[in-house]
Amino acid sequence: MAGVAASLANSISPHLKAVDELFAQELVSDLPNVNQLVTHVGKFRGKMLRPMLVLLAGQATAESPERTLTREHVTLATVVEMVHMATLVHDDILDGAEIRRRGATINHLHGNEAAVLLGDFLISHAFHLCSSLDSQDASRIIGHTTNIVCEGELTQNFNRRNWKLDEKTYYLIIYRKTAALTEACCRLGAMCSTRRPEWIEALATFGKQLGLAFQIVDDILDICGQQKLVGKSLGTDIEKGKLTLPMIHFLKHAAPQHRELLIGLLESQEHDRVERVRQLLAPSESIAYARSEAERLVSEAIRALHVLPQSEAREALMEAAHYVTVRDK
Repeated sequence: MAGVAASLANSISPHLKAVDELFAQELVSDLPNVNQLVTHVGKFRGKMLRPMLVLLAGQATAESPERTLTREHVTLATVVEMVHMATLVHDDILDGAEIRRRGATINHLHGNEAAVLLGDFLISHAFHLCSSLDSQDASRIIGHTTNIVCEGELTQNFNRRNWKLDEKTYYLIIYRKTAALTEACCRLGAMCSTRRPEWIEALATFGKQLGLAFQIVDDILDICGQQKLVGKSLGTDIEKGKLTLPMIHFLKHAAPQHRELLIGLLESQEHDRVERVRQLLAPSESIAYARSEAERLVSEAIRALHVLPQSEAREALMEAAHYVTVRDK
């Protein structure tokens, strides 16, 4: 990740700082209780992957030698971060999660009602900020993307405890709930810099494949990760009966008695069921299969960038993609 960090320091770190400042400025309220919640949720902002994708996509497709970024890039990077933060707050409610970024979640501290309203607050501010742009194209893309994200969450919720869930439906879910937003980030960043459709579509493909790989790795970490490293509640997919790629593969390929054991554990209310599921899946080929799928998607994402001219931003995107499959948090 050192190469990515160096590239960011040389190119977009001032713009990421501007995103931070605009994020804080836009969410200021004259009500102290609202500011308290906003301050707490601000602690969840770690990797800033989505703003980074907007900015790097903008630089990678800029046609001027200076590869300059504009205020529009910063605004859009802030908007997608607000949308992402709203989804995290709402996800924690759905999962009953208590820990996020090594700290207590909003729902754990203040209850589900406050968390729902805060997520709505973040979404409404995202659209308010997006409306400040001259073009409505970005607003329509953001609106369309948030619709897709909601559909993904609804579909995942509908398929809880569906032990026959197949890979096709799993990919539909993770595209809508995760990859649609990373795809939009890259598309928006490119659209602000170029009118070349082949470059814009290349970045959109990169963002989509990267988002799919990112979610698969997240699902692996939910089973095999260490909570101290990951910094959030783990085992929530198991507790909520949400099948992810390793479990889908295991149920399809494991011996009948092992399939029955996994379903029995997923249906049980035993206090140690999460640990027992981990012990069952960890040594199986299903974890390795899921990792290989994530690596395949990352390779496809990187291949999509080959149409772009060589640049520091393009290299940073490629390095960031490689990092997705080796991360432990």
